[in-house]
Amino acid sequence: MYSTLKLIHVGAAIVTISGFALRGYWMLTNSTNLHRPLVRIAPHLIDTVFLLSGIGLIVSLRLQVLEHPWLLAKFFLLVIYVLLGTVALKRGKTANIRMGAFLLALATFAYIVGVAMNKSVWSWFVS
Repeated sequence: MYSTLKLIHVGAAIVTISGFALRGYWMLTNSTNLHRPLVRIAPHLIDTVFLLSGIGLIVSLRLQVLEHPWLLAKFFLLVIYVLLGTVALKRGKTANIRMGAFLLALATFAYIVGVAMNKSVWSWFVS
C-alpha cells in the first residue's frame, strides 16, 4: 500500500508542477489555452489526488504530524505555493506581479521537494 501511495503522490507532484509550469508559460504569452475548460478543471483534480495521496502516506506510516517539523513545513509551504500560484495565474494585477509570483511559486515547490526528500525543513540546504 505504501509503495502505491508513494508512486501516486510522486507522480501527481510531477504532473501538478508540469501543468503549473505550462499554465504559467501560457499566462506569460497571453495564450487562449489558459481559458479552456479542461485547463481550468484538471489542476484541481490532480491537486486533489496529490493532497489525498500525501495524507494517505501520513496515515499509512502512522506519522504524528506535530512531531515531524518537516511535515508541518510541507503543509505550510503548500499553502504558500497555492497562494502564489493563484496570484500568478489569476489574481496578479500586472504582468510583473504575475511573473514574480510565478517564479516564487516554482521556487517554493522546489523547496517542498527538498523538504520531502531530505525530511528536513532545511530542504536542499541539508549537508
